[in-house]
Amino acid sequence: LSALELMCHLGVCDKAALLMKHKLMEVMRLREDSRQLTGRVEIDDAYLGGERAGGKRGRGSKNKVSFVAAVQTPEDAQAVLACFAPLPFTKDAVSDFMHRSLVSPLTVVSDGLGCFTAAAGRGAVHDREVTGGGKASAKLPRFNAVNTELSNLKIALAGTYHPFHFVKYAHRYLAKARYRFNRRFDLAAILPRLLRAAAVTRPQPGRLLRAADVCR
Repeated sequence: LSALELMCHLGVCDKAALLMKHKLMEVMRLREDSRQLTGRVEIDDAYLGGERAGGKRGRGSKNKVSFVAAVQTPEDAQAVLACFAPLPFTKDAVSDFMHRSLVSPLTVVSDGLGCFTAAAGRGAVHDREVTGGGKASAKLPRFNAVNTELSNLKIALAGTYHPFHFVKYAHRYLAKARYRFNRRFDLAAILPRLLRAAAVTRPQPGRLLRAADVCR
């Protein structure tokens, strides 16, 4: 739900609805913070946001937030788990992400972007295929899981919200997507588990929730 729709359902003001929404998303982020993927993991670079009128195109656009999507999936099978993390496309940042979110035994399947070579430094098998980007590369079967989840993620965000402050809150919206995706096989339990997680999480003051995440 968007904060506006939550406001209508609960009969509260917009600020109260937005604060409640961010508190729940922060709970999801904290629960997903220790998530680790293993086995065959497809990984890709992506962006939230787009070009502003008159602004710079491509990766230099100030209205974009770069993030990495990693999806654990057996060969030719349904995706099992996913991690989405906002970070710059540098070898150090990706290496840190892999250290936190991926664990051996590990085979990283990537499109050959330079920063993904950090996989070898983490003791993983790096199965890379240089695609050159473009629409054709998104249709390659070996990247089907990560491309499908990226498409679903972007459609869900665009269909639910007006553009939010990508730079400031991308980490929380991506964590919400992770939380829901990784619990989709037991939908009956997802709400009770979230309620319990919210009850045992330390209070999150407004000043913390309004602080921007700093990409490592």
